[in-house]
Amino acid sequence: MATAPQRITHLENLSREVAAWVAEVARLTVPDAVVWCDGSESERRALQARLVEARELIPLNAASYPGCHLYRSDPNDVARVEHVTFVCTREREDAGPNNHWMAPAEAHRKMDDLFRGCMRGRTLYVVPYCMGPIDSPYARCGVEITDSPYVVLNMRLMTRMGREALERIAREGTFVKGLHSTGELDPARRFIMHFPEELSIKSFGSGYGGNALLGKKCHALRIASWQARREGWLAEHMLIVGIENPRGETHYLACAFPSACGKTNLAMLIPPASYAGWKVWTVGDDIAWLHPGSDGRLYAINPEKGYFGVVPGTNPQTNRNAFETIRRDTIFTNVALTAEDEPWWEGLQAGEPLFDWQGRPFDPKKGPAAHPNSRFTVSAEQNPCYSPAADAPQGVPISAIVFGGRRRSLAPLVYQARSWTHGVLIGAGVASETTAAATGEVGVVRRDPMAMKPFAGYNFADYWDHWIKVGAALERPPQIFHVNWFRQGDDGKFLWPGFGENMRVLRWIIDRCGGAAGAVDTPIGHLPGPTDLDTHGLPIHGSTLAELLEVDRDAWRAEFGQVGAYLDEFGERLPQALKRELGEALRRVGG
Repeated sequence: MATAPQRITHLENLSREVAAWVAEVARLTVPDAVVWCDGSESERRALQARLVEARELIPLNAASYPGCHLYRSDPNDVARVEHVTFVCTREREDAGPNNHWMAPAEAHRKMDDLFRGCMRGRTLYVVPYCMGPIDSPYARCGVEITDSPYVVLNMRLMTRMGREALERIAREGTFVKGLHSTGELDPARRFIMHFPEELSIKSFGSGYGGNALLGKKCHALRIASWQARREGWLAEHMLIVGIENPRGETHYLACAFPSACGKTNLAMLIPPASYAGWKVWTVGDDIAWLHPGSDGRLYAINPEKGYFGVVPGTNPQTNRNAFETIRRDTIFTNVALTAEDEPWWEGLQAGEPLFDWQGRPFDPKKGPAAHPNSRFTVSAEQNPCYSPAADAPQGVPISAIVFGGRRRSLAPLVYQARSWTHGVLIGAGVASETTAAATGEVGVVRRDPMAMKPFAGYNFADYWDHWIKVGAALERPPQIFHVNWFRQGDDGKFLWPGFGENMRVLRWIIDRCGGAAGAVDTPIGHLPGPTDLDTHGLPIHGSTLAELLEVDRDAWRAEFGQVGAYLDEFGERLPQALKRELGEALRRVGG
């Protein structure tokens, strides 16, 4: 009589490929111990207790913030470090002028020298994870090796981490290799190397989320965008939101915004009181993987399982869903602390900071209490508007793709592309003001195509060409739009109320996709006419609405000239279709 197969209890025996790689890394890094993470609750509690005992995690008020903790990163390690982030391809042109490049052999030597012996006195954690629903054909797996328990806890919140992911890796035989160490947190010894042709990542010298949680930007965008081009899909820096009308019909939008430009607020939007019967469902707040479906439409999954959001400005008025989401079982990073052991940040509208984000007694002369890029990490399932569709293996059908940025002038509140290729040009020309989410000067307007400038894992010219080809292969491609919530008047005040009232703009977008809303043709695309956009009940005069929707031909002629100069940087690889589309855009504004 045959006996049932025994369940493998030791994770290291599940995949010989992973085990061999772990052994190789252990010989290089020389850890005191190797731990294979299974993603269990008991494992989480043990890691959390270890960090609390070491005073690296601070338990917060158990009554008002149950299960929440504060983590303070090193003051020199608080944001992404784009200037030391490299894409390492055999041919420099494959990385493109949009990336810092280093030859793979040189990069491996540099990183291996840094990793050699770096885990002495530390534990090496093996973190198998799945980006996307564990049973989705569109999901992709990886393994991160790290010496940071903080990273392990965050990866547990952000990905499907543990045994099931490793079992899938064992079945498929492929995975993205991510090697990370905090090192000495020395900025001079801090590098992030991506090897897309090898499906591998090496990150050293940082513990900050965007640099250390390798499943996030490193895998889900830089490496995945390379995978997507080879396999015929798109890996994008986009939220995914479902808008349900009173008839019970749900339309899904994929929206691309640079960091700190309102992605989380839009993903968790609460319709205004005037929109009774409308609902908003969050599928994802940051990253979308978009795949052509058998019905000719584009479908999206959110590869992440949690949120790693910017917390300043979050309160019950600006984003009640986000605020409620982070009231329990959340890791806060670099926020301030009150006398009641509650987290505090600018814009909270409650309490007073006692200690700043560095643990010093708060002194406004020394800067803000919470770091401008302070963060929360939390399970997406805690979101009151969490969509069960986020776990759907086939993803959700996308009705519209929406680009946006932070522009004080020029870009109107909303406009629609004439075609898919025109939409690609709009996305390629996106510009936004820099924020504290990336190191460098704040407030500078920079070109950020598709909000992917820091994240595209290959040459933007090839990336735009891939976009054009994906659209051409779709029988029912999404409509493409651009929005700008941040347009200001001469007095410096925002012209549009934003937040929940953005629902009015989303409604126009959805109605345009269904042919139920009017528009006027302008040199830059289709805009709402004076009566097409619902402004009922808003304190917006006709002159303000006209300013919000203004198209200044002279300003746009200058803008298209700047876009053209930017595109020219990509030389002969730039798609001819994009050049022709830019020429048409210039012609329409009289250029």
